[in-house]
Amino acid sequence: MTDITNVRSPVSGSRIVTLTMNPALDIATSTEIVMPTEKMRCSAARYDPGGGGINVARVARTLGASVVALFPAGGASGDLFADMLEAIGISAHMIPIAGSTRESITVNELRTQRQYRFVLPGPTLTAAEQTECLNQLREVAASADFVVASGSLPPGVSPEFYNRIADVCAQLDAPLVLDASGGGLQHLTGGNVYLLKPSIRELRECVRRELGSEAEQVAAARELIERGGARNVLVSLGAQGALLVTADGAQRYPAVEVPPGSGVGAGDAMVAGVTCGLGRGWGLPKSVRLGIAAGAAMLMTPGTASCTRADVERLFDRTPDPVDLTVPAADR
Repeated sequence: MTDITNVRSPVSGSRIVTLTMNPALDIATSTEIVMPTEKMRCSAARYDPGGGGINVARVARTLGASVVALFPAGGASGDLFADMLEAIGISAHMIPIAGSTRESITVNELRTQRQYRFVLPGPTLTAAEQTECLNQLREVAASADFVVASGSLPPGVSPEFYNRIADVCAQLDAPLVLDASGGGLQHLTGGNVYLLKPSIRELRECVRRELGSEAEQVAAARELIERGGARNVLVSLGAQGALLVTADGAQRYPAVEVPPGSGVGAGDAMVAGVTCGLGRGWGLPKSVRLGIAAGAAMLMTPGTASCTRADVERLFDRTPDPVDLTVPAADR
């Protein structure tokens, strides 16, 4: 399979800008058992700044990248959110909005080891606030080596907004890594997304098929490429690893086995690892291996905590080589 980096050469100290349109103040706690109507006494809560692009920024910072996190935020929760980012060494570029930044709650049930996640919708963004987000992206990402847009869109924002983000990045000549959710995948056109990372569920919803076999999954990802949704597609498969699909090839990446733990932010960690690999000047296949390792390392952390660099590097050394799916099975 051809190494298809196809991005401008990163300079020393590669700079990553993340855009999170619907950030969340993540609250993680635990209780013995979750049940209706009863009061459930919980452990002391852990607070972390979260949301797709924010999670990417935290892991990328852990892996040594220079990161600027761009996000709309408002209210007391928004101010606390920005302060928490600065406290962990991430440059926070906050776009003030009228609404208050949302909160999301993760509850771990100790008796069963089940995890419950309660995700709020977030504030409604006005048309003017959405335009300001794009204007600030043009300014902040003007010297970026890579832009990552990740996470859900808040109320009031059309799924076509992802395409507007891609257009801005194309104008800046900044390769865009996009982890879109919801109907946004169906509105991507123009081929301005360098790498798109849907989950297998999101890919099924986009093409409206079950995708039961690996061949069907590869074909669906290639459909997105052929219609201009992205130049490359990385499909996260959870415990089954990932599929990297390009215009001229496909590879399957096995998962790294780790003890079971919280799955919060694992997909975002994968995106961070891939982007950091590209920022180091690696080709896309090797960068995906770093993403696999980062996603696995995230499973080893409690609640909404970020993974450690030591875990990522250790797991990267254990990451199996990918299987080239363009080679007939009999010849592999």
